[in-house]
Order: sequence, then structure tokens, then C-alpha cells
Amino acid sequence: MDIAAIATKLLNDNAGLSLDPATVNTALSSLIGDGQGGIDLAGLVSKMSQNGDLGAVLSSWLGDGANSPISADKIASVFGQADIAKFASQLGIDPATAQQGLAQALPQVVDKASSGGNLLDSVGGVGGLMGMAKSLLS
Repeated sequence: MDIAAIATKLLNDNAGLSLDPATVNTALSSLIGDGQGGIDLAGLVSKMSQNGDLGAVLSSWLGDGANSPISADKIASVFGQADIAKFASQLGIDPATAQQGLAQALPQVVDKASSGGNLLDSVGGVGGLMGMAKSLLS
């Protein structure tokens, strides 16, 4: 199963929704997509790295241990209210539900994408991934 499909399932499950997977995938792609229908993990890391206090949270998601939680409020600060509102509108749900669903789903999505260290190893560990994200900001 690809990361977009995992994200779609987790968002539906964690937000208690029964949305069409294609609709969820389209909304996720517009929020954290790579422009080709997939999930842009480097872009997500970049957004999270702009929020200085989320480094430890992100590291827990990328590693193989337990995932630290992220609050719905932090989700709003990572993506911004306008992008959350657009995402929620695409799904036909309210922004608070969208934020909560993302807060529950994103740690698992990133964890599954980086399972076994493959994502981390390919970019030189957590430091390499954070460095890659910072270079995107330049």
C-alpha cells in the first residue's frame, strides 16, 4: 500500500469518517502532496521544521520507537488556518475535525513511511532529513 493510501485510510479511521478514498487522497495531495498524487514527506518535514519545538516530535515519527503526539492546535500552526480550511472544505468537514484527524493520522503516516529507517538512511539520518528540509526553506 502506498503512503497516500495509508494516509487516506488513517485519516478516515482516526477522524471517524467514511469519506471516499479518492476525495481524501485529493485533499491530502493538495495539503501535503508532491504534485504527482503522492505525499511529500520532505515538504511536511520542512513545514514542521519551521515550528522549532516540533523537532523532537518529528524525530519520534521518523524513528522506529513510539510516536510522540501532536495536538490539533500544532497542526493548525504547521499548515496554517487557510490551508486547513481548504483541506476541510474539500472533505466537507469542519476545520476542527480535519485538524484532529490530521493530528491522529500524520504521526502514523510518517512512521510507516520511514519504517525500518529506509527514509532516514537515504538522506543521512534525522539530521540529514532536517538539513534537507532547511535547504528547502532557503
